[in-house]
Amino acid sequence: MEESSPETRKRSVKSEVSLELSDIQKEKGNTNGQVVHELLDYEPNGWFEQTMLKMSTSTEDFVKKNSSAMKIIVIFLINALVIGFFFGCLYYWLNINKQPLELCNGFGSLIALLSIIYFFVIYFQIVKRFCGKWFEETIWRRIESSMEPLLKKVWFPWLTAAVVLAAVAVFLYFDTRGATDRLTPLIAIAFLLILGFVFSAHPGRVNYRTVSVGLMIQFLFGVIFIRWNTGRLALQCFSDKVATFLTYGVDGAAFVFGDLLVRTEGVFAFSTLPVIFFFSMLVEVLFFWGALQWFCLKLGHLLRGATNTTVCESVICVGNIFLGMSESVLLVKPYLALLTPSELHVIMSSGFATVSGTILAAYIGFGAEPAHLVTASVMSAPTAICYSKLLMPETRRSLTRVDNIQSVERQDQSALSAATRGATNGIALVLNIIANLVAFVAVVAFVNGLLGYCGGLLGNPDLNLEWILGKVFIPLCWMMGVPWEECELVGSLIGLKTVVNEFVAYQRMGEMKRDGLLSGRSELIATYALCGFTNPSSAGIMIGAIAAIAPQQRETLSSLALRAFFAGCGICFLNASVAALLMPEGSFG
Repeated sequence: MEESSPETRKRSVKSEVSLELSDIQKEKGNTNGQVVHELLDYEPNGWFEQTMLKMSTSTEDFVKKNSSAMKIIVIFLINALVIGFFFGCLYYWLNINKQPLELCNGFGSLIALLSIIYFFVIYFQIVKRFCGKWFEETIWRRIESSMEPLLKKVWFPWLTAAVVLAAVAVFLYFDTRGATDRLTPLIAIAFLLILGFVFSAHPGRVNYRTVSVGLMIQFLFGVIFIRWNTGRLALQCFSDKVATFLTYGVDGAAFVFGDLLVRTEGVFAFSTLPVIFFFSMLVEVLFFWGALQWFCLKLGHLLRGATNTTVCESVICVGNIFLGMSESVLLVKPYLALLTPSELHVIMSSGFATVSGTILAAYIGFGAEPAHLVTASVMSAPTAICYSKLLMPETRRSLTRVDNIQSVERQDQSALSAATRGATNGIALVLNIIANLVAFVAVVAFVNGLLGYCGGLLGNPDLNLEWILGKVFIPLCWMMGVPWEECELVGSLIGLKTVVNEFVAYQRMGEMKRDGLLSGRSELIATYALCGFTNPSSAGIMIGAIAAIAPQQRETLSSLALRAFFAGCGICFLNASVAALLMPEGSFG
């Protein structure tokens, strides 16, 4: 009998090992393809090893039996450290630093932060736990019982709407006396709402409560953050903190790619997109701890009664105030596969109608007013709910309402595992964004090249989409309150933003501002109208970001993209109209 070759023996050994591994997996019931190693028999020997084992077991048993007491001790120690740190900072500020107290910086920001934290801790852990049941059973039930007959009346909602409209009319009457030109934006508001109804996917299914309440909240936000200086400063402070927090992702990007690409040149793929890795990791860790789910449900309870929206719709609209479209979708990542077309339309429209807090500094550097930029993002939250639900009403039963939202099981066993998985999951998201961005920008360049060729044959080689849209937007600019002689300039800015991006539009607006081509009123309206990601490349980013997380929604996203794009434009124009309506003469800039 011939002796087998070395390669034959190796193959036989490998086959025997694979058979043994498969037998072990079958015996252990392992269906994930993982190898299960059999435990070795081991008995501790020696008095020292046995003593240490007994101490470890007794300590573990003691902690388990007294877990509640241990939890109280840990909470007490944490609060003691926080309070001690606070008084140490107070002593330093009073005796050494002696700087003026600013609520957005230094010791003032610590007071504001601790006040917010302890307010919610006291409310949820003490007030709601011990007084919530009593309040619901006595006061709230009495209010509901007394209001129930009125709510059943058909005329009550109409009466409420009439009262609100009358209050707004009285306010505008006294506020615009002597400056009736400020009422011109009412034409734009009416025109945009009529346009939304005419092109609604299901006009008969429009929830007018959602639309009207969204408009009312938008107007209220405008009064607070445009007319009230304190509200505007508080919002600016919070936005700065969020933007500062997200820029820590830039530090990680600079370490990997270098300062030249990230900070000096500011290349988009290396300076902006890597923030997604940082934020994706943070979202996964918050989801593992349960903080994200808690935030979603509490916010859903808060907004459900006002706008009758779902949890994901509410969270996205609020998150987009300070986050970009690709970061905000991570807030509702576990639920993206469950969303209805109407809910996806709200997510896309809200993303198109806002800008990221991380790039506000770039717009400010071009000459845009910081307070107006932040206010535009805040006003977009209720306006997005209003206008997107007008264009795409809900026709299906949602699975993410507060009363039926399902808890998503955690995929990780530790916070470190969640952080690692969140960071690596950002790879697919970033790659999808880059691919769609390249493709959409290339298409726009091709269309502009074709128009330039056709225009050159007619003696106008500069013909492009920006020029065409600039002419198209002239009537809308006038309806929003722009002086007629400046309508073409503002229209060209809107066209530039719609075809290229808002970066180029804000840069051009800064040049017009320095050259004295824009008045204060036109600058204000342009700032609000440009404050959104409504351009073809952003459409690619939005589709790529959501499709990377929920591939089964790709077809739905593609069918909704154009409608959501126009909804984002309408939301920005509504914000600009309300801002022009509320801002008095002499207060621009």
